[in-house]
Amino acid sequence: MNLLIKSAIIIDPKSDFHNKKVDILIEKGIISNIANQIKNTNNHKEITLENLHVSQGWFDSSVSFGEPGYEERETIANGLNTAAKSGFTDIAVNANTNPIICTNTDVAFLKSKAEKHAVDLHPIGALTQQSNGNHLAELYDMHNAGAVAFADYQKPIRNPNLMIIALQYASNFGGLVCSFPQDQTISGKGVMNENVTSTTLGLKGIPNLAEELQIARDLFILEYTDGTLHIPTISTAKSVELIRDAKNKKLNVSCSVAIHNLIFTDENLNDFDTSFKVSPPLRTQNDIDALIIGLKDGTIDMVTSDHNPLNIELKKVEFDFAAFGTIGLESAFGALNSIFTLKKTIDLLTKGKERFGVETSTINIGNKLNITLFNPDNTSVFSIKDISSKSKNSMFLDTKLYGKVYGIYNNNKEILN
Repeated sequence: MNLLIKSAIIIDPKSDFHNKKVDILIEKGIISNIANQIKNTNNHKEITLENLHVSQGWFDSSVSFGEPGYEERETIANGLNTAAKSGFTDIAVNANTNPIICTNTDVAFLKSKAEKHAVDLHPIGALTQQSNGNHLAELYDMHNAGAVAFADYQKPIRNPNLMIIALQYASNFGGLVCSFPQDQTISGKGVMNENVTSTTLGLKGIPNLAEELQIARDLFILEYTDGTLHIPTISTAKSVELIRDAKNKKLNVSCSVAIHNLIFTDENLNDFDTSFKVSPPLRTQNDIDALIIGLKDGTIDMVTSDHNPLNIELKKVEFDFAAFGTIGLESAFGALNSIFTLKKTIDLLTKGKERFGVETSTINIGNKLNITLFNPDNTSVFSIKDISSKSKNSMFLDTKLYGKVYGIYNNNKEILN
């Protein structure tokens, strides 16, 4: 692809052109020139967009689709297009399909379905066979097939000895083990945060202890094994403290937080809207404040949309019986940009690649073009027309968002809204 991007402000601290408004010339997918003004002597396609900003392509470490098995929720093809329109050039896709992604053949299937797309799909293999928590899956074979990490999506590893074995085994080939932070013997049949709100609504609560106890256990095991651990979607103030202490002890641990856990609290459930039923649950403003501090000081390594499409039959039921999950790709940038400075927002959307072994490419002459295009100053109210996903289960509907995504350029391809 040959392309000339006009008057774009580059947001990339590792670029020689950071914070500068420039023209960018792309030839065969490579940045051939960046300058204040470039003449289109070869009649390349030109891109001119209002208040155009570009950054390195964004990465999401926790995205769920339906295919294979749950195509009514989301297909890989439409899911990748949704990610592109939401500004993501790279996504790590969870194993919660049917069959569950737990063999090298399963990983190869996902990668083959994403071949030649503008978005790079990075499979997360199941940590245990069928994600049942009993026996390790084929970690090494999946690693060789292209799996970037191993996780039983939203399922904790109950057996501590199995966790020890997983961390020790994966360390032999540089595998990243993920452990969902929830002790199910504590959380039980809870459906929301245990607090005054759950008591008022008469709903069973999930106490903070369920998350914090699991994290504390896993950190003790991590110290024992000297392994590599990622804890996805933490949600409490105490969890931030535990991970901060672990990092001060130089343990090899990283963690993420779901964007919706930075925006909404358990009080949003007062109308029993199942769109707000997620795992981990929405907590309190005190937890949100601690999570934001954790992101600012580097205790929390990355954010995720924790995008989880669910068909209407799983959501339009009584609150107790509704499935956990919300979509979040389409709203990710606008939500983050409402909390943080633009610099921090882009930093959070581009972090995590190294941890998951994803290639990065700075916006410099001679490098592969891997960028997201956006307008940070646009304000809008998120509505159903903004949803590209097949499933529409978004808790961000009717929420004011800040910023507009134009699309991406990656793998010598473009996808623009």
